[in-house]
Amino acid sequence: MVSIRIRGLVKRFGDVVALDHLDLNIESGELFFLLGPSGCGKTTLLRSIAGFHIPEEGEITFDRQDVTKVPPHKRETAMMFQSYALWPHLNVFKNVAFGLEERRVRKPEIKRRVEGALAMVKMEGLGNRKINELSGGQQQRVALARALVVRPRCLMLDEPLSNLDAKLRIEMRSEIRRICKDFGLTAIYVTHDQKEALSMADRMAILDEGKIIQVGTPEEVYRQPRSTLVAGFVGETNLIPGTIEFKSDDHIYVSTALGDIAGECADPEWSPEQNEKVVLSIRPECLSIHAEKPVQNALKGYLKESIYLGETAQYSLMAEGLSQLIHISELNPRRVIREKNEPFYVTASPEDVVILPAP
Repeated sequence: MVSIRIRGLVKRFGDVVALDHLDLNIESGELFFLLGPSGCGKTTLLRSIAGFHIPEEGEITFDRQDVTKVPPHKRETAMMFQSYALWPHLNVFKNVAFGLEERRVRKPEIKRRVEGALAMVKMEGLGNRKINELSGGQQQRVALARALVVRPRCLMLDEPLSNLDAKLRIEMRSEIRRICKDFGLTAIYVTHDQKEALSMADRMAILDEGKIIQVGTPEEVYRQPRSTLVAGFVGETNLIPGTIEFKSDDHIYVSTALGDIAGECADPEWSPEQNEKVVLSIRPECLSIHAEKPVQNALKGYLKESIYLGETAQYSLMAEGLSQLIHISELNPRRVIREKNEPFYVTASPEDVVILPAP
């Protein structure tokens, strides 16, 4: 395993700045996710760490060793691609053994390590199987075994589960995390799938336009987003514009089209001033439904749509004074509200109302 430090990284493709003076620390043994919208720079950053892109500025260190211009094969990393990049003319054993053969490892050692890697990904006894005889999930496991067999200092994964169906993706999330933790690997994982990141990551970085806009644990990023981009990208949220009215000892009160709403700032380094324009972020599952008007943070509206999903019921509420719909998610609903255009109230605890800078 290896700790990685990145300082002032700049990567350009012509006039496009893909990475813009980016700083990042990844700790030894971490399963670290890079997340963000298409074109944000996450794959460019991964490929720069792997050595496939040489930055114009900045520094990348592995355990304080400068590897900024070291070629990929000398960084002792392994990468797993979205396409798996398996060779169809080679069987499973030969595909996994390829990296060891290139390193001129002795045959008895190759056999031992390949068999160990296949056992690690639960593919024991399938070494003679042809690649085209495998399911998508099995091919994914072979690609993972091939990456692990060389005993990399750092494992890099670029959208590795995007070609699998939903059930296999969920299964492989647990497998990849188990393997990384069992072997103490430092792993960097690129995805656009928020649930994948939330369920697997130790920490994650959200990128936008070549810059990192927030780093934190899944819980921190989800419950304490620092911007409307993070709040809207990681999970679903309701964004309500408002103006700072006053601050009490406990909460900050924001004037909105729905009335005064009490909330809290997620960013300890930002303190909004009175009359400053802000945006409130309220997750759908943080809103509860009431027949009578609650004492605090009461939002009145009319039902536009209800969807029953068994474990949850989802509602869309047209609130008075607001142009967009308010979305509500109720866990384990005893009764599903279906009376459209009937008025009712929803409320959220001030601890679940996140105050963000207006974009």
